[in-house]
This record gives sequence, C-alpha cells and structure tokens, in this order.
Amino acid sequence: MLYHLVCPAKYRRKVFTKEVEKSLKEICLEIQERYEIHFIEIGTDQDHVHFLIQSVPMMLATRIVTTIKSLTAKHLLDRHPEIQKILWGRKIWTSGYYINTVGKYANEQVIKNYVKNQGKAYKQLHRDQLTLFEGLT
Repeated sequence: MLYHLVCPAKYRRKVFTKEVEKSLKEICLEIQERYEIHFIEIGTDQDHVHFLIQSVPMMLATRIVTTIKSLTAKHLLDRHPEIQKILWGRKIWTSGYYINTVGKYANEQVIKNYVKNQGKAYKQLHRDQLTLFEGLT
C-alpha cells in the first residue's frame, strides 16, 4: 500500500529547520530498517511534514502513523533539545494527521513531486512578497 501522510507540528510551530529535517530523514531510515515501512519521499514545510510511504497491506494505517510519530518525536527531541524551547512537553506532533492511499499508477508521481517540493514555494513567495503592513508607514 502507498500512503500520503501529513503530520503538523504541535501548535503549528516552525520547528523543521534544515538540521531538524536532516535528522528526521535519518530517523526515518532507521525506522525503515526495523519496520515494514518504506519512506519513498519526505518533504518538510517549517510547521508540518509530508511523507510518501509504502507498507504492507496487513499493517493498519493507524499503526503506521503511531509508529512514525512516536519514534520520530522521541529521537528528534533527543537529538535537538532546542525544540523543547519552542514546544511544551515532549511532544512534536499534533494529535491529528492526514493519511490517504495513493494509486500506484494513477498519481504516485504527482504526490511524490508535491511532497518533495514542500516549503520551496513558500520560501520563494516570501522572498519577493510584500508583507501586510509594508508601505503603511
């Protein structure tokens, strides 16, 4: 089964810096070695993460989400204690998430490109865009 999973950061805080993103990807590779969860693509956008995941049909989607969220939170907080200054407690993720199956032959490439390009449009947009209050003074 192929899944598109979106996990927002707690309080939608912007915790996914380049260093945290790198650690997240390393942690996911470690998860991949021990569980029947294969990460095809991971894309971050400052306050949330998109995963394109493949797993065996016998594994429930909720179990996949629980495994990913719990292990990534634990290891990210261990590797990046500065995250706790932004968030309260030992939680990185909100309790909610979005997960949906992806058709292998219908739109896998579209979702893969979407996940891969997370954050790029935002960064480009804000580089050239005026802010709401610019020019009012």
